[in-house]
Amino acid sequence: MLSEHFARKNPLFFLLQWLLLALVIAVFVGSASALFLFSLEWATATRLHHHWLIWLLPFAGFAVGWVYLRFGRDVEAGNNLILEEVHSPAKVIPLRMAPLVFIGTVISHLFGASVGREGTAVQMGASIADQFTSALKLNNDARRMVLMAGVSAGFSSVFGTPLAGAIFGLEVMAIGRMHYTAVFPCLLAAIIADQVGLIWGVQHTHYAMSAIPQMSIWTLGAVIIAGCCFGLAARVFADATHLVGGIMKTHIAYPPLRPFIGGAIVAIAVYLLHADRYIGLGIPVIVDAFQHPLAPWDFLGKLAFTVTSLGSGFKGGEVTPLFYVGATLGNALAPLLHLPFAFLAGIGFVAIFAGAANTPIASTLMAIELFGADIGIYAAMGCVVAYLVSGYTGIYRSQRIACMKHCSVPAGIKLAELAAWQREQTASVAGHDKEKADS
Repeated sequence: MLSEHFARKNPLFFLLQWLLLALVIAVFVGSASALFLFSLEWATATRLHHHWLIWLLPFAGFAVGWVYLRFGRDVEAGNNLILEEVHSPAKVIPLRMAPLVFIGTVISHLFGASVGREGTAVQMGASIADQFTSALKLNNDARRMVLMAGVSAGFSSVFGTPLAGAIFGLEVMAIGRMHYTAVFPCLLAAIIADQVGLIWGVQHTHYAMSAIPQMSIWTLGAVIIAGCCFGLAARVFADATHLVGGIMKTHIAYPPLRPFIGGAIVAIAVYLLHADRYIGLGIPVIVDAFQHPLAPWDFLGKLAFTVTSLGSGFKGGEVTPLFYVGATLGNALAPLLHLPFAFLAGIGFVAIFAGAANTPIASTLMAIELFGADIGIYAAMGCVVAYLVSGYTGIYRSQRIACMKHCSVPAGIKLAELAAWQREQTASVAGHDKEKADS
């Protein structure tokens, strides 16, 4: 791979080399995502036909935890490992990340954990793409672009949203900043990976969007109010997941026991509460949220089951459960705000994702790709408001803060480090005030 300096002087060569590399990455990642989606379909269908499988969820969790303890310690960080390697390159992501997260996620869905699929696709995409680092002797800048292209390809192919996938790979790395040098490989990899999945026969879910309300002060105001609710829900989701994960790690020393206990809690809750609608991906419930009123507590049910599943260590992703929480919360808010169910479910679908992942632009593009361009203005407003209201939190703890949302924080600090920094600031201010009082 020629240096970035030479590539900048020769734009045609830059385009050609990334055209070839993005094409190869996209074919591999798109094919892996297709196999993954077909496997999830099988796992979901099998679980629905054999409800007793939920009682094996604790043992499935233990097995996945043991495999990761034995073979996957260096890839257990998942999406956060990818973000770390983009910001502070250390070593190539092991290829075993792909099969481990693939198998772990399919097992989680087969036995009834409430997890998603985005995390798996992104991890497969990044780990597959990073194998070209050594083969092509890529420098750190080129490696970052390869990793982002792999992330874009994975996200695009699993959701069927190439524009959102391309921007997600750029936007998720740092809050408030995008690495524009990687726009071309990310866009190309996202488009081709999506097409590769379609060639393999992947069929993505379509959501029925009713008529979009005409622009008015009330409609825009209602979307802003709803966006605040989606942002708060995103914050609760992210903080609760990290809290449960922290409690598990603090009090349960042996990692495989964490998903065992989480799986037992989920299985018992499903049995006692008849809560099958809150496990797995929950796509049928998301579709229903666009069509008719649902129970107003559905979003809380899905949030609780997902937090328990992910916090205890089951593999998968957060995004599809976030879609569920957002769509059902929008469905519950629709009659209160005098807006159509489908319209507010669609806004919630993407806005809560924007708040939890800190990706308002990618989320807006996803709304346009899934629901049509007419919803664009409202989706953008809902996503931006949710992004701001969610504050300095998120589902990816290794995200860097490149641009402040509201209050001032150090540039480049990770979300995981922010709480400690805030405690230091509070202690420093308290100490300063005490010195002034003593003097």
